[in-house]
Amino acid sequence: MILDASARQSLVTVRSLGRRNLTTAGLDTSRHAPAFSSRWCTQGFVSSGAHGTDAYLSDVEQVLDRTGARILIPAHDGTIALLRRHRARLERRVRIALANETAMTIAVNKEQTLAIAKRLGIAVPPSVSVGSADDVSRALKDVGLPAVVKPSESWIGAEGQGTRVVSRLVTTPEEAFRAVSEHTRFGGVTLFQPFIPGRREAVSFLYANGEVYARFAQWAKRTNPPLGGDSVLRQSIAVPADTGDQAERLVREIDLDGYSEVEFRRDRNGVPYLMEINPRLSASVEMAVRSGVDFPFLVYQWASGEPIDQVDRYRTGGWMRYLRGDLSATAAAIRERGRPGIPSPLRTVLDFGASFLRPMGYDYFDWQDLRPAARATADFTRSTLGKMLGREPTSLGSRSRELSEGDEDAATVRARRAV
Repeated sequence: MILDASARQSLVTVRSLGRRNLTTAGLDTSRHAPAFSSRWCTQGFVSSGAHGTDAYLSDVEQVLDRTGARILIPAHDGTIALLRRHRARLERRVRIALANETAMTIAVNKEQTLAIAKRLGIAVPPSVSVGSADDVSRALKDVGLPAVVKPSESWIGAEGQGTRVVSRLVTTPEEAFRAVSEHTRFGGVTLFQPFIPGRREAVSFLYANGEVYARFAQWAKRTNPPLGGDSVLRQSIAVPADTGDQAERLVREIDLDGYSEVEFRRDRNGVPYLMEINPRLSASVEMAVRSGVDFPFLVYQWASGEPIDQVDRYRTGGWMRYLRGDLSATAAAIRERGRPGIPSPLRTVLDFGASFLRPMGYDYFDWQDLRPAARATADFTRSTLGKMLGREPTSLGSRSRELSEGDEDAATVRARRAV
């Protein structure tokens, strides 16, 4: 069962496992999830609840009852937080593709991760912990501007509510106060760090039982938002000697089994600084799959307890692009012209156009499985037209309730129509 079917990595996972004759089903909060359209998705279910809610958990359990799925593979931070809260109960009936709980607690918390990295001698950005807007003045004095305000944990929530928060570049005290206020509204801690504008690299692993079964590295030429969100234009590279060694030592120290992606940024002198670890399949994982490292299948092998394939080499130099995200990143860069790390509008547009001249793969697009790309394009068109006409998109949490209590037969029919 592939949860969070709207995520790019979920589609990659459905295709990866389906090509190996494994039966897959998907669950999402939207009927428009591209993975539902894949030829390898046997069933698609639409949840009545938003990510991280009890309603979503109830739908997960109903789908497990209906499908008999043996493995759960989540992709969304809110879903992962939800599964972790109920892990003991769920694991009596299904295996969850998540690292052990001790390692997860460290990996999802940037403060703990950076503390361990620092102890290992890995370079980390100077950080100041901020618990509320009252602490911003102290952080500004210690770190200065421009700075990056990032949540200690990407998913924050309380009393059934939650949201995913991302790092934000701030250049004025006013921006800093607003960012901290937004990040701490559900509690938790925010980190202030100096802005490091250099190249972003990521090293990924499949690690289990003290052994690394696969390694892969890529760098992101463009991200959305431009500061460093989702990778929208990336290239496969050989594992760098410095970041590869540092990332592997960190994963081993934490004992972070399963898949993980360790992110770094290099400063103007080329020195890498650890940013964070993502202990789940990343949105950019298709770059690895197309290069010869099938992480979704390796995750399946690990989670199911089967022998894990050893992958010792992969192709480098390949490019992949998430076109919808690249359009958004280009528009954002034009809006944010003049801010640190943002090229001029002319350079931004020229770089965007020049990318069409470079041979590369595109997220969603697969000659053997064309319908997800058509679904993603239609969804993008519908969303764009809605914004142009001033119509707000429907909240994910209020979409049609495919698995409402007492309506399972109708839910099956509607789920099939969604596919």
